[in-house]
Amino acid sequence: MYTDKKSILQLAVLLKAHGVRKIVLCPGSRDIPIIQTLANIPDFTCYPVTDERSAGFFAIGLALHGGSPAAVCCTSGTALLNLHPAVAEAFYQQIPLVVISADRPGAWIGQMDGQTLPQPGVFGPLVKRSVNLPEVVTEEDEWYCNRLLNEALLELNHHGRGPIHINVPISDPFFKLPVTELPEARVITRYQGLSVYDKDYQPLIDRLNRYQRRMVIVGQMNLIYLFDKKYTKMLYKHFAWFTENISNRTIPGQAIRNIEPLLCSMNFEAQEKMRPELVITYGGHVISKRLKNFLRRHPPKEHWHVSPDGEVMDLYGSLTTVIEMDPFEFLEKIAPMMENRTPDYPRQWEALSKAIPQAEFTYSEMSAIGKVIRNLPTPCSLHLANSSTVRYAQLFDVPEEVEILSNRGTNGIEGSLSTAIGYAAVSEKLNFILIGDLSFFYDMNALWNANYGSNIRILLLNNSGGEIFHALPGLELHENARRFVTATHQTSAKAWAEDRGFEYLSAHNEGELNTAVAHFVQPSITNRPMLFEVFTDKAQDVEKLKEYYHNLKH
Repeated sequence: MYTDKKSILQLAVLLKAHGVRKIVLCPGSRDIPIIQTLANIPDFTCYPVTDERSAGFFAIGLALHGGSPAAVCCTSGTALLNLHPAVAEAFYQQIPLVVISADRPGAWIGQMDGQTLPQPGVFGPLVKRSVNLPEVVTEEDEWYCNRLLNEALLELNHHGRGPIHINVPISDPFFKLPVTELPEARVITRYQGLSVYDKDYQPLIDRLNRYQRRMVIVGQMNLIYLFDKKYTKMLYKHFAWFTENISNRTIPGQAIRNIEPLLCSMNFEAQEKMRPELVITYGGHVISKRLKNFLRRHPPKEHWHVSPDGEVMDLYGSLTTVIEMDPFEFLEKIAPMMENRTPDYPRQWEALSKAIPQAEFTYSEMSAIGKVIRNLPTPCSLHLANSSTVRYAQLFDVPEEVEILSNRGTNGIEGSLSTAIGYAAVSEKLNFILIGDLSFFYDMNALWNANYGSNIRILLLNNSGGEIFHALPGLELHENARRFVTATHQTSAKAWAEDRGFEYLSAHNEGELNTAVAHFVQPSITNRPMLFEVFTDKAQDVEKLKEYYHNLKH
């Protein structure tokens, strides 16, 4: 019989899945549901030890014999602190020790309730990973709990061995044992390279070949990688390749880039028909919210994330495998192992993508971005500021020779201009900066220095406020709150630009836009940097954007 606490059930299943078999159990009340569950699982050998100080070192002895990880479980309060010496020993001796601590609900910590103290992170740098499990109520809680447990347990032997800490808050009542079977739980596996010395990876390749609906998604990558032609031919036909323009040139062939309009044109049933079986990801952040929602609502059977650091990145909620290696090395390694038959799945996505017409807008923020992007001279660098600017830029095809950069690590508006100016200061190419008014004025002191030259062209989209907030689906702003949320203003950059030595251009309509763009994108570096300020109406911008997406659905 097992507890009904879902976090503890997940813990039990994943301890077993990650090779923990020997568990030291210390007496107490708050850890009763953990003890009763673990002690009733035949796969575990449990050892009762009353003194936690001794229990920790006893568990070290178990782990040292054979090298497999061992666990020690204690109740809440100072019981956990008594494990500290053993944790320190395990850390410096690199012993895979799992410390499991029961805890009171977070609301009662520091409220004079019995046996309470701040337990999460109590071991500081002496553990390789410390996680505080949520008490599972919703499906998202359960996914989060599962992810944290996998992250922690994978760390037992990642870049050397060592201890981890899993803290388990437990609310009343917790004495009941109504569950008769352990649930299934997702197990995340990590491959450190594809080497037979790490683990047998043939089953991985077998699964890869078995799946016919395969998708690769590439996030932000600030580089260009030129695949050998022999790998391009082997790889391209086997996957539906999805990238955004911030991914730059990092796939072996042509990619599907019009992700937002493509997915917008598909209803739920159409998306379900195109559900992938396997998703492989590499690179950084992905901009498209529709892509994230598509894969969360229509999850693949497996998601493999390939990265040099081997960290767990479960963006779509279906991660099964982490492959710790350079993604291009991974692709080139699997290329000769792919079966020759060509699946229809990539061609189906390509046909759907090609059926989407190119985005066209009348005078607006979107049309200004589109006109500049379509007429960029090559080679050059394109800097996309957050937040509406980088999203709208995804609607247009960027010339392949254009390098694209954007602060998508945290997606904040601060620093976009400063980063671009810093990059341009050491670049010999033209650097085009597309930026919204709030981002620009927030960071306008980026121009308050003498470190830049004439290779800078700034397209400033000024619609007197944060237009993207108006575009949020379902958001209705009360008039009293509107000016606080959208930061409305009546500011122009003209005086500041001219004071800083910029050639200033502006547009208020289609004709002025066309005239100014022709001058703005000229391929030769002029004697002064340029700032091109485009004034639009945010209400009209939003309506045109909504109309564009509405038409895609019909």
